[in-house]
Amino acid sequence: MPAVSAVPTVTRHVTASGARLYTVGIQAFEHLRVNVFLVLVGAPEQPTYTALIDTGSSSGVSQQGLLDGLRQVRENFGEAWQWATLSRIVITHPHPDHVGGLPFVRTLTAAPVAAHALAVPVIEHPERRAEAFKLGADALVRRLGVPEGEYAERLRRRAGNRMSPSGVGVETPLRGGDTLDDVFEVIHTPGHEGAQICLRLGEILFSADHLLPRNSPPLMPGWMLPGSGLGPYLASLDRIEALEGVDLALGSHDEPMPDWRGRVDFLRRRYADKLRGVLGAVSEPQTIYELTCALHPRLRPAQALLLLDQTAALVEYLTERGELHETRDGERWTYR
Repeated sequence: MPAVSAVPTVTRHVTASGARLYTVGIQAFEHLRVNVFLVLVGAPEQPTYTALIDTGSSSGVSQQGLLDGLRQVRENFGEAWQWATLSRIVITHPHPDHVGGLPFVRTLTAAPVAAHALAVPVIEHPERRAEAFKLGADALVRRLGVPEGEYAERLRRRAGNRMSPSGVGVETPLRGGDTLDDVFEVIHTPGHEGAQICLRLGEILFSADHLLPRNSPPLMPGWMLPGSGLGPYLASLDRIEALEGVDLALGSHDEPMPDWRGRVDFLRRRYADKLRGVLGAVSEPQTIYELTCALHPRLRPAQALLLLDQTAALVEYLTERGELHETRDGERWTYR
């Protein structure tokens, strides 16, 4: 897979109320770009409010891309914003491509941080979640039914990964239904991450990783990460679909979504197909690893862990609905 471009891109949207929204696309990791957003209210020559939504990753390339992209907003679009006068930092969810750059951003600005209340412990103490996951790694390998070898070791290594290199204080814990700074409506959208939020500003929805134009967001089962899973994800789709007056969704990856409701419909159909695929693949009691291999016979190492997570989320949903039966025989979990 070729590396993505490290050159930042900047696009601009203006709301009916005159707020300017800048999407800054930067390289988070070698094969992944992410969108961060700068929101400005008031006259370009003297904004009354500026907010940075997400911060990219902790990599040097991501940090430089963030600086370069935000400099373009000032130099190419005439927005007189400054790090010293930034009003707010918002973290949509505590994943490394969204929150990993926060310690770096904190060296540039004292702007207060807002995130969902469930994300606060992870943002302030990222080492604690990593240590808890690391301690549970062997149990995770057993429950997924992964044989000892490459994938088991990769799961154990992943369990010790931190979302952010160091903790940063969160001044404003959020919950769904809050209004942040009299600017953003906060919508809690668990599923991809239990602490994920989307933000609404007038007719624009910042849809984070909940709604993306090209991919369905990676899912884990709730037993692996509380608040994750297909059930919460579908309920969160219902929650944003109930919004009225939203004309455009801006996801945290790839391009804007003017037909975001069509995208919601597509994702529902896609997950229904995936659920039927799981039911069709269960020919005898099987582990999640065995089911993943049956569903994806050409399983590639680069995709393996995400596909294991996804199969586990699908199996959890079907088990909760009574369409699959879970059996535990010693340390072997199977489904039929």
